[in-house]
Amino acid sequence: MKKLATILTIILITSLTVKAQIDPKLLKKPGSDTVKQTLNMDAVYDRPFVAVGKLPVSVGGYMEANWQYTGTDGISDGQQFQFRRMTLFVASSIGKRIKFLSEIEFEPADKEIAIEFAALDLELHPLLNLRGGMIMNPIGAFNQNHDGPKWEFTDRPIAMTQMLPATWSNAGFGIYGKYYNTNWMFGYELYASSGFDNSIIANVENRTFLPAAKENTERFEEMASGQPLLTGKIAVRHNKIGEIGLSYMGGIYNKWQDDGIVIDDKRRLDVFAVDFNTTLPRLHTFITAEWAWIKVNVPSTYTQQFGNRQQGGFADIVQPILKKTILGWQKATVSLACRLEYVDWNVGKFVETGENIGDQLWSIMPGLSFRPRPQTVLRMSYRIQQQKDLLGNPPAKTAAIQFGLSTYF
Repeated sequence: MKKLATILTIILITSLTVKAQIDPKLLKKPGSDTVKQTLNMDAVYDRPFVAVGKLPVSVGGYMEANWQYTGTDGISDGQQFQFRRMTLFVASSIGKRIKFLSEIEFEPADKEIAIEFAALDLELHPLLNLRGGMIMNPIGAFNQNHDGPKWEFTDRPIAMTQMLPATWSNAGFGIYGKYYNTNWMFGYELYASSGFDNSIIANVENRTFLPAAKENTERFEEMASGQPLLTGKIAVRHNKIGEIGLSYMGGIYNKWQDDGIVIDDKRRLDVFAVDFNTTLPRLHTFITAEWAWIKVNVPSTYTQQFGNRQQGGFADIVQPILKKTILGWQKATVSLACRLEYVDWNVGKFVETGENIGDQLWSIMPGLSFRPRPQTVLRMSYRIQQQKDLLGNPPAKTAAIQFGLSTYF
């Protein structure tokens, strides 16, 4: 951890020093894809980078901070200021059709510096490219397209962080490609990687909880099951309609043998997800939504509080209401937004009574955002949330008001 912090500090200081010593005219943004519309799979490169002259290295990043006041059933811890994260991107064009990109995230609250992505891309053909290193598994859309400045809300979607493990990355290899035809665009990704372990059913949450596997850093060196996690996605976009993506992630998650001796049954984990985004014509209303289904083989010795099926998702609706020069910022945008969320951590009924198992949550969050420029956002939101416990008792009611900011740099 200390070595990684030192490396990150050196990179930041070096970047600032170099930038201060060179002619500002040499600082430039690398050219973007010639196709205006992109797929969610392009999010890893669809970021603002700054290159120095003809050097092969580009840098960039983003940060997020906010103020919030929350309360549950009338009980509150008062006002809170939070610096959520700062992320640094470093990209390099090593040679012709050979690229490297890394994403390093610093989260002060967790006292954590983590490498979220560090992969080498070899471009063989638009429909066939190789990627290897620390890859981000393309389950749904948010896991890849999660940068704070792209969203109108401070909080990340609950289903994507508390049901699915947001920013879920593993050591692995795979292929990807894209095909264009006038208004149509098709893309696919297929990876084999390390993956989950027994922590998804043995954790402090006392429920089936996939994000618990993120704490196991040993997955970057060895797999608990000894068998790869397979992740695949296909996506189709029409420039006048929108994009829809279908993805799958699955494999054996438990340690079922030790030194060649079988010690448990092979237990599978399977995740299916669908994501969609579109911009309505004339109104310019942007809609993005994602839903996921999880199926886990839980041992029969476990109680019913560990669900073998989960589902959840979200939908964001963003309506620009003003786009003009504001306080000298040209094309500044003010938008109304609303997020709808639902998560069920335990789909099914109790064996003894036949009644529905609880452990579910819904939330509605209206908001207002201001973008002085597309890469910077100030956002305010009010959350209305209800969450039921396992037994379906009257829900805990939560309300929260947040004001935050996020920007690329």
